[in-house]
Amino acid sequence: MTELGRGSRGGILAYLAIAALLTAASLLPLNTVPRPWAAPDILLAVTAAWAARRPDTLPVLAVAGVFLMADFLFQRPPGLFTALVLGLTEWLRSRAPALRRGSFPAEWAAVGAGIVAVALLNRVVLDLAMTPQAPLGLTLIQILLTVALYPLIAGLAQIAFGLHRPAQGEVDNLGHRL
Repeated sequence: MTELGRGSRGGILAYLAIAALLTAASLLPLNTVPRPWAAPDILLAVTAAWAARRPDTLPVLAVAGVFLMADFLFQRPPGLFTALVLGLTEWLRSRAPALRRGSFPAEWAAVGAGIVAVALLNRVVLDLAMTPQAPLGLTLIQILLTVALYPLIAGLAQIAFGLHRPAQGEVDNLGHRL
């Protein structure tokens, strides 16, 4: 596939298509027997990879729409997880120049810290609101698997969509610095 350009509609559409596919796959009743472990949040990892690597192709409204729809479909309190993910993407967007200069382990650590913060803040707020939720062990397993899956997701995004970290001084087709 081609490389994603600055603010390109292709990048936005690719993100929205991936988000729709992941959301639909999560809703499919593939197994009705409860598992003793929680699956990783692949949508969160994909969004974090997109925000860390190409924040110029990830508009805030796209992230808000995707996660608000996911809140409704997954029967989560509407807006809480969305707001936390928006905070994560904006934090990653502000750190994009530093992430560009750093190594992949530094990017992985930053994204991992953000995923941990989002999950734990979500849990704390739900605890304060006395909302029933999954046991802490399942939440920790989901966090661990999501962070561990990030390198695979970042690699697949780079191979399939050209979603790489822009090099210093790199410009898009219109001459804008990335």
